[in-house]
Amino acid sequence: FTRRQMMALMGTAATAAMLPAAAGAADDGLKFWAPGIARVGAKDWSDMEKEGGFKLAPIAKSARADESIQKMVVGDGNALYDAMTDNGGGMEDALASQGAIVELDVSKIPNWSIIEDRYLDGGAAADTIRYDGKIVAIPYLSNADALAFNYDVIGSEPDSWEVLFDSQFKGRAALQNDFGPTLTNTAIYLKQSGKQDIDNPSDMSEDEVKGVCQFLIDKKKAGQFRTFWDGFQNGVDLLASEEVLVSSCWEPVQIVAGRKSGKDIRYGTMKEGHQAWNNIVMLTRGGRERGMDEVFYKLVNLYLSPWFGART
Repeated sequence: FTRRQMMALMGTAATAAMLPAAAGAADDGLKFWAPGIARVGAKDWSDMEKEGGFKLAPIAKSARADESIQKMVVGDGNALYDAMTDNGGGMEDALASQGAIVELDVSKIPNWSIIEDRYLDGGAAADTIRYDGKIVAIPYLSNADALAFNYDVIGSEPDSWEVLFDSQFKGRAALQNDFGPTLTNTAIYLKQSGKQDIDNPSDMSEDEVKGVCQFLIDKKKAGQFRTFWDGFQNGVDLLASEEVLVSSCWEPVQIVAGRKSGKDIRYGTMKEGHQAWNNIVMLTRGGRERGMDEVFYKLVNLYLSPWFGART
């Protein structure tokens, strides 16, 4: 999410200010903008509602990070949603800086007492739920991105992100169409291979980001990538159809693609390392204005519970 994009959004913020607010209706449940991975138990949200003692009005979410930010900052997101998940690291900063989400009171979340130390002040993941030192999000899922490859065709197990950029896979490689994981994983590779000076791939300077983008642009112009995939199903289909042989991926992609195609799709363990990430839940400004704090705190308390963690 670039400075130029933010300035463009701020320039049209007056439009959002004129949008009518949705009528508050707590009886309808918490209007929760979230993907299917935020749900456990039954195929609907009934098990979570029963366990947590709350009512939800879920809205399916699959937009990219930049689209979600636009929806919340200059669009009608705050009129539509009481709470939302993110689409990758950094959204809490972008949204909180524009007043689209609000600060949270963790004293109202009993299970905060058992959260992993990494999220406490000074912890390795503390900044992923804070803006300007204030807690604005609660984590509900964590993992690490991987590289998926077709072992049937390749016949070996790659151990470096370099295969995504190797000319032998020209036109048969794919990356995710999202700046968060794609820029970070590429930066990890460029840093560890010595191809670019990068201090911290998870917190790059503007010049470092430009360098990573230029590397990807040059590869794209050379025809290295078959496509930039959007969404879980798109990633699965590309691997299952053998349109691509190597792809950045979410962890479930390999299993689903392998089962669907009958091909031996595997994960690589990259010697340069992997991007660890979490998904978070945030209370929108509109949610607070409609008095949905209590329901929100019940939801995130469930996310921090052993009941949810075990099922995830």
